[in-house]
Amino acid sequence: MRLGVLDVGSNTVHFLVVDAHPGAAPLPAYSHKAELRLAELLDAQGAISEAGIELLIGMIASSIRVAEDKGVVDLLPFATSAVREAANGEAVLKRVQDETGIELQVLSGEEEARLTFLAVRRWFGWSSGRLLDLDIGGGSLEIACGLDEQPDAAFSLPLGAGRLTAGWLPDEVADPERLRDLRRHIRAEIAGVVGEVARLGPPDHAVATSKTFKQLARMTGAAPAEAGLLVTRRLTRSGLSAWVPRLSAMTVAERARIPGVSEGRAKQLLAGALVADAAMDLFGLDELDICPWALREGIILRRLDTLAAQNG
Repeated sequence: MRLGVLDVGSNTVHFLVVDAHPGAAPLPAYSHKAELRLAELLDAQGAISEAGIELLIGMIASSIRVAEDKGVVDLLPFATSAVREAANGEAVLKRVQDETGIELQVLSGEEEARLTFLAVRRWFGWSSGRLLDLDIGGGSLEIACGLDEQPDAAFSLPLGAGRLTAGWLPDEVADPERLRDLRRHIRAEIAGVVGEVARLGPPDHAVATSKTFKQLARMTGAAPAEAGLLVTRRLTRSGLSAWVPRLSAMTVAERARIPGVSEGRAKQLLAGALVADAAMDLFGLDELDICPWALREGIILRRLDTLAAQNG
């Protein structure tokens, strides 16, 4: 079956075409994406701007054309925190449906965490024991921990790299006082859920997902994307901590020249590093394995499970 996953995220709108069937790993066949950064296209009232809505509708319309061209038979469209939390989120969903015919499923933060955890569990398998997964998106930080395919605890915190950058670090070079305030804010938010995760027991395997973590790992010495999905990649706390003060002193243009950092994500890199550093510190993690699968793969796997149950 050829599936199309339309992921309307806070940073990127990504349409991924995959060949998939129950019992097998989904194989990417085609990728169509644009960095719209919806989390940054908000007006003073917290609504997605008209320009942002038009960009979104245009990207969805082009994704529909790609789906037709590539022979997609099942389309899975969903949206995360940027649409979920926008003051005009309902109006945006209606505009999208009226103008494209696509009804976006808006995931809650907990659903994001649970579906990402499912993908991580399937990637690393049962031998990982109790898994802890961290995922930094544009709008939120997802945390999930558990022994099974469904986590025993799942949280979503408003600590996305795009959100924090827009609200706290708008300048080319970070203001030291605002940086300290942001660091305190991040750590207070994460500390609020540490105890609930700790009650489950220490994780046997700590994992990170998302583009932000991949870029942080690459920045600290992990293999480049060209090396393939199966290469082991890790982010160490020591490596990350050494980079945070360097990032704090860099301009956005200087960050963009770091190997593995895309120009579109360079501005958000410092906020993402602060969140990652705080999470690793507060959860007592010396390193995180980077998982190439995340929310999109979780959506696909859940769909395949549903189909298998219906046909079984």
